[in-house]
Amino acid sequence: MLELNGVRAGYGAINVLWDVSLKAGAGQLTTIIGPNGAGKTTLLRAIMGLLPLGAGSIAVDGQRLDGRPTWKMADVGIAMVPEGRMVFRDMSVEENLIMGAYHPSHRAHMPERLEAAYAMFPRLRERRRQLAGSLSGGEAQMLAMARGLMSNPRLLIVDEPSLGLSPLLVNELFEVLARLKGEGRTIVLVEQNTARAVGVADHVYLMQGGKVVLSQPAAEVSLEQLHELYFAR
Repeated sequence: MLELNGVRAGYGAINVLWDVSLKAGAGQLTTIIGPNGAGKTTLLRAIMGLLPLGAGSIAVDGQRLDGRPTWKMADVGIAMVPEGRMVFRDMSVEENLIMGAYHPSHRAHMPERLEAAYAMFPRLRERRRQLAGSLSGGEAQMLAMARGLMSNPRLLIVDEPSLGLSPLLVNELFEVLARLKGEGRTIVLVEQNTARAVGVADHVYLMQGGKVVLSQPAAEVSLEQLHELYFAR
């Protein structure tokens, strides 16, 4: 599905990613973990065309993504749920969801996808006319997830979804991720909650200093070893 080979990227003269190679299999949940500054968000920005590559390649099903502008990612079925929710605060919940299906190819399916979003997150139905800026952090994260699904993407990228959420809402969020995985959705998840991320994943990558230092099926991951590498002990 998604394949990165020898990717280098950064910000101007500052390189952050060093020859990163990884794969995310179709119908699987691939999680990327690592401490702050490891390069995880930079990696997602490179995938989404927000940063140019200094070297390497990015492809989905053999189709090159590098060089494709961010606003063209919907054309190839890729959606991202960004870190920090980034909802449109002055628009209603339903207007935010509609923006997720803005691309002309998705508009005809908007009614059923709205219904699917409300079925997945019933609280959004209750707040459908409410301004997104008045939602709690957990509700805003639900909205960001539901908006990302409105285009029915074949690849969903989720960046730090549990950040700032209560344990109860984290449980609810990971239940949704497990359900989406069970439906055969291809997901790339960046997450700092290592135990929860490994628990829901099929494959785990650990990044340190802009490099992949561990690649392992989730079923074979030792959390003790993972934390040793995570904290560079």
